[in-house]
Amino acid sequence: MDETKYRIAVASSDGIVVNNHFGRARAFYIYAQNGEKTELLEVRKLPPVCETGEHDEARLQENVDKLSDCTHLLASRIGNGARAALERSGISCYEIPGIISESIEKLVKFEQVNELFK
Repeated sequence: MDETKYRIAVASSDGIVVNNHFGRARAFYIYAQNGEKTELLEVRKLPPVCETGEHDEARLQENVDKLSDCTHLLASRIGNGARAALERSGISCYEIPGIISESIEKLVKFEQVNELFK
């Protein structure tokens, strides 16, 4: 896909639904979306930021760095600290739980509407 507009990291436990909290996710499914086609590129396994029940700042930054090639992130939930860290790295964050393909479609439609007002 030469004209990928969106590169989306999806927090999912099964690759079917957006069902993980960002801080507890062990895998992120990376999708490319160009407006016509959505393609799964890879699955990235990362250590959870909140694995011990506490928020680990160093691990948060490591995971943000490992997702820095993505333009967007989908999760069922994301805390304010993680959202701020991701957005500082240029990753737009959305809480859109549900079937991955449907959640990506909602994200893209939302982004397209926002583009109309820029």
